[in-house]
Amino acid sequence: MTRRRNVDTAEPLTEWVTGLMPRVSDDDLFDPPPRAWDRRDPDPYPGYEPYPTRSVGPRPRRGRRGGAEWPDPVRDREPRSYAETAPAWRPGPTGGPEAARHRETAEVEPYDRGGRLFFHIVFWAALATTVELWWLNTPKGSITTTADILIAAGRLTGLVGGYLLLAQVLLMSRVRWLERWIGAHSLLIWHRELGAFLLLAILAHAALIAVGYAELTNAPLVDGTWTLVRTYEDMLSAVGATAILVGIALLAIRGIRRRMNYELWYYLHLSTYLVLLFSYGHQFATGQEFVRPGFGRYFWAGLYVFVIWSVLWGRIITPLRFNLRHRLRVEDVVPEGADMVSIYISGERLDELDARAGQYFRWRFLTRGCWWQAHPFSLSAAPNSQWLRLTIKIVGDHTESLQYLEPGTRIFAEGPSGVFTADRAIRPRALLIAGGSGIAPIRALLEDLPEHTVVIYRSRTEEELLFRDELDWLARAREAQVWYVIGSRDDPAPRHLFTAKGMRELVPDIRRRDIYLCGPPGLVEVSLRTLRKLRVPRRQIHLDPFEF
Repeated sequence: MTRRRNVDTAEPLTEWVTGLMPRVSDDDLFDPPPRAWDRRDPDPYPGYEPYPTRSVGPRPRRGRRGGAEWPDPVRDREPRSYAETAPAWRPGPTGGPEAARHRETAEVEPYDRGGRLFFHIVFWAALATTVELWWLNTPKGSITTTADILIAAGRLTGLVGGYLLLAQVLLMSRVRWLERWIGAHSLLIWHRELGAFLLLAILAHAALIAVGYAELTNAPLVDGTWTLVRTYEDMLSAVGATAILVGIALLAIRGIRRRMNYELWYYLHLSTYLVLLFSYGHQFATGQEFVRPGFGRYFWAGLYVFVIWSVLWGRIITPLRFNLRHRLRVEDVVPEGADMVSIYISGERLDELDARAGQYFRWRFLTRGCWWQAHPFSLSAAPNSQWLRLTIKIVGDHTESLQYLEPGTRIFAEGPSGVFTADRAIRPRALLIAGGSGIAPIRALLEDLPEHTVVIYRSRTEEELLFRDELDWLARAREAQVWYVIGSRDDPAPRHLFTAKGMRELVPDIRRRDIYLCGPPGLVEVSLRTLRKLRVPRRQIHLDPFEF
């Protein structure tokens, strides 16, 4: 059953009282829907049309935003959630408590827990090999003058910078095995941290070589640098690559990145591939370790081939295969609230889709004004053989236009991605913390996690709560607890809840649970701070933050 309390008042946390929604009882006219992972029947909802009823008659054409021709997306359509059309669950040979059980562990392919360690070993071994190549190609007694020291240091930083560039591109190649080993969020963090070292290495390489060459030729620094650029092969491409790299580093500054829309940031970031192209010519044309045939040349050629193949496989071949196989289309767009919509998606062979609750896709809707943009959105319900669902908060021009998608619109999707999934759990019970639209993957996860899960759903007002009926159903079926935490961040009850004392009072066994956390940055930061004070092991904390 659902256990909730009204935390928009400063009542003691030890009291259990009626929540914001009426308690679910056995006399309700609806029952918990079957889980998407309950696939003993090819049709998880027999005799049931899963999609909400659409508007009668043709939809109005989209006109100029803000003008008289621009339609209201909810006109002639009542807000209708998935919950209102869910099939009845009935006791019997194929129903009963069996239908509400957590899927067996054997049905979930566990991720390779040794993959991260293996990647660490290979990364540092390849970096050590790169440094060793520099050492072997530096004859004994060749470093005697200041110019020799500067040039040798410049060669070393150039090799390290080239290696880090390849690692950067590999981390963002979207190959499934790497996301499975490391996790999409960890890959993003590594990508940012390595980016700083890459920039420092490349700038140090350029500065050391320029100063060393000027010292060697006894020329002024500016004249020596200009001679260096004009004399050596592919030096202009190296200068261009350095300029692009500095520009990308500026875009990575958090204050600048937050002021940019996703599309502009994404397409500017693609210029990283130009850096890879320009640096390849520069390295193999002038690098002392590459000009002669031997192990060093073949080693670096192998690195480039591996990284380029990974990019082609993860960003081109795999998405093409996926979309040719499943042929996804928009089935309907359903308003969920004032600024939230759910998009139901149909397709072919969805029962063979290798996706899990909590994962996300990058969705590209092939219609006017949307086809050139791909945005990451999480599934808001566990995948099933009939449809997929994503729930979107309207925050910009692109998401606003998604309200007007027509049924039948083709979709080009990339994924699934992310490891915010139930098979990452290492404890028998879980705590889910959601805020705002972060409830979408959390609601989907509730279907896959074991019984007795606790959900904390943070919202400023009751009207902003999503999926209340669905959460009630799942709470009863999964014997879970759902807590609606209503109020501003300065209200006494929410502030107390997100303290070590308040969290321990609400979830006494929190250190023996996996924590799944998804929401805006403020909620994530305060929750992590509280979890650290409670000494929850880091390996039990799973994040799906709002960032790109």
